Amino acid sequence: MLAKNESGDVEFTITRHFKFPPELIFDAFTKPEHFNQWFGPTGSTVIKSSIDLRPGGLNHFGLKMSDGLALWGKYIYREITPPKRLVYVQSFSDEHGNITVHPLSPTWPREMLTIITFEKINDGTQLCIRWLPINATEEERSTFNAAESSMNQGWGGTLDKLVEYLSNNKF
Repeated sequence: MLAKNESGDVEFTITRHFKFPPELIFDAFTKPEHFNQWFGPTGSTVIKSSIDLRPGGLNHFGLKMSDGLALWGKYIYREITPPKRLVYVQSFSDEHGNITVHPLSPTWPREMLTIITFEKINDGTQLCIRWLPINATEEERSTFNAAESSMNQGWGGTLDKLVEYLSNNKF
């Protein structure tokens, strides 16, 4: 869902309920042994991930898409509050970690603020991902504002992979 936040900026929000505890969902986002097994859009696989989980730390990762294209990205962590909250700046990158434009959408924002909350709800976790462009040009903000369907599809497929991973493993 796209909506204006309290600052007046447009942000994308997706929420999903999991039947697993917040600690496990948090670990799935922050520990390589989990992250590498599920992260990325449908049909992709993680080919590299190095997670330095601390404020200012970095997760530099590569994904191989189903068509063979390699996509690289990185997170620079801002806030880590296990198992409740994770905040980072997300960018596309090259294999060396240099920020690049989105390989399929050159006017996509170069930096996205990602805020993830993991709330214990009865029998599981309510996961909420908030995503908004930062340091973006007007053209980049327009591209973001027009991409709700793509963001729902991308994040939705990624979270579907997380559900499958968690459901098929014993923790």
